[in-house]
Amino acid sequence: MGPLQRYVADLMTDAAGQHGPKAAQHAARRSIGRRLQDNWRLIITAIPFFWLLVFFLAPFFIVAKISLAELAIASPPFTQMIEWTSSGVMTIRLVFDNYVFIMQDSLYFETYLNSLKISITSTILCLLFGYPIAYAIVRSGPVAKPLLLFAIILPFWTSFLLRVYAWMGLLADQGTINNLLLAAGLIDEPIRMLYTEFAVLVGIVYTYMPFMILPLYANMEKLDGSMNEAAADLGSRPTNTFFRVTLPLTMPGIIAGSLLVFIPATGEYVIPDLLGGGNVQMIGHVLYNEFSRNSDWPVAAAVAIVLLFLLVLPIMVFQYFQGKSTGTQGD
Repeated sequence: MGPLQRYVADLMTDAAGQHGPKAAQHAARRSIGRRLQDNWRLIITAIPFFWLLVFFLAPFFIVAKISLAELAIASPPFTQMIEWTSSGVMTIRLVFDNYVFIMQDSLYFETYLNSLKISITSTILCLLFGYPIAYAIVRSGPVAKPLLLFAIILPFWTSFLLRVYAWMGLLADQGTINNLLLAAGLIDEPIRMLYTEFAVLVGIVYTYMPFMILPLYANMEKLDGSMNEAAADLGSRPTNTFFRVTLPLTMPGIIAGSLLVFIPATGEYVIPDLLGGGNVQMIGHVLYNEFSRNSDWPVAAAVAIVLLFLLVLPIMVFQYFQGKSTGTQGD
């Protein structure tokens, strides 16, 4: 190799040494960018899955572990599931007595039934009142519609406890409603409304009504109005059109709103405690008593696990029928 060729080879070696790392960095960045573009869906879905894992599954397994323990005079007041003997052998102890105790004690069974009765009744009442309200909002003009939606959302700007205390003042024996009825001469003595199941139903329906109206409104807003017009042109009566066209199309909104009302209403604690005054037993109140007053964490955890399965059951049924209807439509 001559001097000129050696000089050119040295220049190329120096250039490769200077630009090689930068080129490698650019290539690595491009490779990472391509991988992010290819796996962006996986990354986006991984975030909520991680959130559920940390804030739902982890607490669930902790509560499930406590429900399989025994009450103990310790801090925390339950036995450990996994213990190590002096010889280094690991022992796992599972106790199902808490679930047996719940099934045998009529208090818990009756409380579960009462909670389901109140939550189902509240859900039906929210649907009966919320459906026409949502329908009226959808059919309202461009000026009235934002105002009506604002009126539905407005209660969320006020503290939940303040709204419940306001209902205590309205429903009391010497409250606003009884005073108005007495002044109008409709009654001779105050009607007992506070600390009754009626008061609890009023509080739950008032509190969770927006959770029924908003999904119904979102579903009705997407409906094609020409379908109702076509049904009317074919001679269908308004009542028949509603039950044959409008109601089936709004079923997803009905199911979504019903779940949003039924699930939190079943485990409600504040409203039965304040408006029921201890006379209306719901599972949330029993759960609080077991945890705080009785300090029986294992039984309380078992009550919570059973309640969780009661709440998950309607969701599973809904998903089953939804998947079945989707498969039928696909066929």
